[in-house]
Amino acid sequence: MKIMFSSDAILGFFFISLICIGLMGNLVLFTLYIDTFLTQSCLKKPIDVIFIHLTLVNVLTILFKLIPDVMPSFGERYFLDDVGCKTTLYIYRVTRGLSICTTAFLSVFQAITINPVNSKWAWLKSKLSMCIYPSFLFFWVINLLIYIHIIETVRARNNFTTAGLGYYAVYCQTEQLEHHYSMAFLNVMVIRDLLFVVLMMWSSIYMVTLLYKHRQRAQHLHSLSLSPQSSPEIKATHTILLLVGCFVFFYCLNNFIAFYLLYSPKKKPEMERITGIISSCYPSLCPFVLMKNKMSQLTSFLSRVTITFSQRTFSR
Repeated sequence: MKIMFSSDAILGFFFISLICIGLMGNLVLFTLYIDTFLTQSCLKKPIDVIFIHLTLVNVLTILFKLIPDVMPSFGERYFLDDVGCKTTLYIYRVTRGLSICTTAFLSVFQAITINPVNSKWAWLKSKLSMCIYPSFLFFWVINLLIYIHIIETVRARNNFTTAGLGYYAVYCQTEQLEHHYSMAFLNVMVIRDLLFVVLMMWSSIYMVTLLYKHRQRAQHLHSLSLSPQSSPEIKATHTILLLVGCFVFFYCLNNFIAFYLLYSPKKKPEMERITGIISSCYPSLCPFVLMKNKMSQLTSFLSRVTITFSQRTFSR
């Protein structure tokens, strides 16, 4: 007897897999950083706080984007009312904005950290740790204010054949607005995104330049101690550059499809699902990119947990 699954069910199982992978990766990474703060305080660094913030933002993005997308795949199309729709989409958009801001801040932070002592930016190093929490506060406030627009204009979607200009998700849609009002909202989002993406790209190019100069100097001196592989800061820089590259790729791809859907007179449900997948790829893959340099710590943590569990089991 053959069991046939509909395309919606297959997509639903894919969403569930993405949720499990993303949550597992982010929670494991979050646990490692908390373990460092609690049991290995001598190893903690100011940049770890940014990583913790990014993992929490990733978890919220996955929960408030993918779970609402899973339900329609199993036939639950009208499970959100207007309040649920506004809340879900508002939190998702805020956390997505926080992801952009935090990734850009992480990139700039690392660029300043690896600056040579004689650099014109060196004076910022001593002030970096004091800027972290005020920056987080600024990111939260600006994103919470930008997306108040969603609370006023979004409602639950009760017609799945709707066509016309505007935002349509699997479970939500925008009301028809005056052109100047919607354009003002889009302009604010575009300005914010451009600002932080430019910061990301500038700091990434700057780090690549520093790494290139460092490599040239190391080759010139023929010194193993100056090898890029021997420096934890250089390894962290490589990881952050890879992270920024992943973010920019998925960000550009997601925005391209989102603008296509926004101005398309006929909405395509399959395209809406694709944007859900693409927008969740970065928060789901992000922890695995960051874990690349923490494998030894992960092994040590698992060993300690296993030993502790074994001792408690035998003590009974």
